[in-house]
Amino acid sequence: MGINRQDELHGRNFSWIYSQAGGYRNLVVYRIAEIIYDFTFRFCNKYVKNQGRTYDQMVQAARSGMQNIAEGSVDSGVSKASELKLTGIAKGSLQELKEDYLSYLRQRGLEQWENNSLYAQELIRARFPSAQEVIRWVGKHRNFRPDHFGANTAVILINVALGLLAKLIQAQEKDFMQNGGIRERMTRARMEQRKYRGK
Repeated sequence: MGINRQDELHGRNFSWIYSQAGGYRNLVVYRIAEIIYDFTFRFCNKYVKNQGRTYDQMVQAARSGMQNIAEGSVDSGVSKASELKLTGIAKGSLQELKEDYLSYLRQRGLEQWENNSLYAQELIRARFPSAQEVIRWVGKHRNFRPDHFGANTAVILINVALGLLAKLIQAQEKDFMQNGGIRERMTRARMEQRKYRGK
């Protein structure tokens, strides 16, 4: 008899084989990654649109960061290994995007903010809910070149996301070590079934 999410064998519920999955929109890191993607799309359309390869690379990296967080969360109920892999890809994509923003600043002789700088701390405390709110905040600082302020804003947001992803990966690794993936859980379910039949 096959075991699936809804099965109850001999009155025993085996739904614990599958973990809860797909709640990525409740993850703070997903919401930040979504803001980074939307912000990067607009930044690139305004300042990088004539640099075809760089434009594509930045927009795709931003999308990959957001999308792989979502896909990892969706896959987590079936494959913890896949969840870990996709979260790692998201982290790598955002790291790549950060390097592109840093290159943008460096190649134009624009100063990079420190994480503890006044504007960086102001941005982190604000916890803007959307890219539009971030763009409005950038627009208020008219004493800066908008691309200078915008690129630094993106770097700080990416740093926050990378820190959260590092913690998420640690938690996922711990969960995988303690509970295993779908194969391990199905093995335990079969053992439970045999024990029950042996009584």
